[in-house]
Amino acid sequence: MNKYLAKHEFPQDLKNMSYDEMELLTYEIRDFLVEEISKTGGHLSSNLGIVELTVALHKVFDTPKDKIIWDVGHQSYVHKILTGRAERFGTLRQMGGMSGFPKCNESEYDVFDTGHSSTSVSAGLGLAAARDLAGEDYEVISVIGDGAMTGGLAFEALNNVDSLNSRIIVILNDNGMSISQNTGGFPRYLGRLRSSRKYISMKAQIKKNMSKVPLIGDELVAGIHHAKDTIKYAVIDGVMFEELGFKYFGPVDGHDISELCETLRLARDTEGPVFIHVMTQKGKGYSKAELNPNVFHGIGPFDMETGQIISKTSLPSYSRIFGNKLIEMARENDRIVAVSAAMIEGTGLDKFSRTYPDRTFDVGIAEGHAVTFAAGLAKAGCRPFVAIYSTFLQRAYDQIIEDVCLQNLPVILCLDRAGIVGADGETHHGIFDLSYLRNIPNMTVLAPKDGRELEEMMEYALSLDGPCAIRYPRGTAPQLDFDSSFEPGRAQQLRNGADAEIWAAGAMVTKALDAAEILEKQGIDAGVINIASIKPLDCTRLLESGEKYPLIVTLEDNLLAGGIGEEISSVLTNTDVRVLNIGWPGRFIEHGTCEELYRKYGMDADSIAERIVEELEKQA
Repeated sequence: MNKYLAKHEFPQDLKNMSYDEMELLTYEIRDFLVEEISKTGGHLSSNLGIVELTVALHKVFDTPKDKIIWDVGHQSYVHKILTGRAERFGTLRQMGGMSGFPKCNESEYDVFDTGHSSTSVSAGLGLAAARDLAGEDYEVISVIGDGAMTGGLAFEALNNVDSLNSRIIVILNDNGMSISQNTGGFPRYLGRLRSSRKYISMKAQIKKNMSKVPLIGDELVAGIHHAKDTIKYAVIDGVMFEELGFKYFGPVDGHDISELCETLRLARDTEGPVFIHVMTQKGKGYSKAELNPNVFHGIGPFDMETGQIISKTSLPSYSRIFGNKLIEMARENDRIVAVSAAMIEGTGLDKFSRTYPDRTFDVGIAEGHAVTFAAGLAKAGCRPFVAIYSTFLQRAYDQIIEDVCLQNLPVILCLDRAGIVGADGETHHGIFDLSYLRNIPNMTVLAPKDGRELEEMMEYALSLDGPCAIRYPRGTAPQLDFDSSFEPGRAQQLRNGADAEIWAAGAMVTKALDAAEILEKQGIDAGVINIASIKPLDCTRLLESGEKYPLIVTLEDNLLAGGIGEEISSVLTNTDVRVLNIGWPGRFIEHGTCEELYRKYGMDADSIAERIVEELEKQA
């Protein structure tokens, strides 16, 4: 651990530090972050940008009595360093180690678990209202990124501030980016505010000068309030935050410790809700991250000197295969458009957006809007492919039902990062989508076993006259050596067997094949079926298997409750076959590598084979 950080007791020691000492601390923290995250991977750019603000917050406020809520939670690394967890950074995002997000069970300084964006103002208002009801006395500070401000939940909370009139401080960390460059009207509004600091200084100077006028100074100051709106609208292009009930301070230089501390003290001593607009640079202090902040937003282990990712595979990911195939399809069909919710690079659409900029729509962190927007596109004759991480599509559940499926519109939902994703943990595992999509009328649900099948499914989805969801995992796409192609509504025999048959979906197909190889060495002949079509399910083939085998095993990278295993069991209810369902249990799955998690929960090939042996022995 960094010697400078180790000799201090944070956050207590911050209270007696001078600005010069705090400035030195920011350099030490940045060096520490780059060194540690280069080993473990993690969210680097956003944390490099928020160092001074985090230091100032813990300097001015009395944490943990005062409550800081981080939105999105991946910008909380510096907060963790300053709250006694620096020595645990070697375990960051490792199984059994420190989370990359705030966790209440990890520290009393983490007051609210956050992993999805746009929640901090709502949560902060709830804390503030409860504080007021209890007659308690502490500050509530919600730190929200500018990307998160494009989410509807943030605006719903801001709209609620004036009616509640609870004391809360909202700090906007404005770096002009979420993961990718921000798009839309709100980021442009913030851009105008960045050059409007003259409004704050003008208002203060006028008040000061008028109060000096003999006899009538106080009356003039009172009259100023009546003219305030005129000043605001004359100097600033918009005054949204003050109109919503906040006292607005900013823009503030997010890398100036003294200015930050002075502004935070002023906010602390101001009555009513306060909104502070802080400008920061994503990736600040590490040249590689400054030049490519989106690359270093969430990155694996890397070489500190070159910035190159260590052991990066040369094989294409599902995301890249998806993006390349969509370009190929778009050449032949000019109705194809792509929709993203601030995930152009993450979902593999970066090349498509450069090739077809007019047919690419990045709506910001607004998944519900993305789905209904796509429904509108489909209604007017376009064929939208909506690429969103599985875990984030959860936020659009009502829109999927009401705006897409109810009208049976040809919207193609492409669920990247389906199944477990590893180090990001509970908030980012996509293990609920089969459960929440499979039961919606009119929805077709598909899961490719490899990259080639993803391409075939995209072609098929385009041919449908209704909605379709294609779910595929994070990372490298296997290219399995099978001649047969995807057939809509049909299960695919990949391996013949006599003793048992494994029905596997998506990423679990390779594990099923590996498990069958292990079983063969133990004298057990297991067949393997690629489900591929989750909905509609190939019930004809399933019933045939139920008549043939003593044991059917289902494998899915999804929660068991509501998953494909449950449906297969229900189809086979009136047969004599025994069914073993393997999937994720009814709990939130912690962070760790995917393989570690598969092993822990009995879903790796060795564990699957062992469970099949045990089940067959019960029947003997």
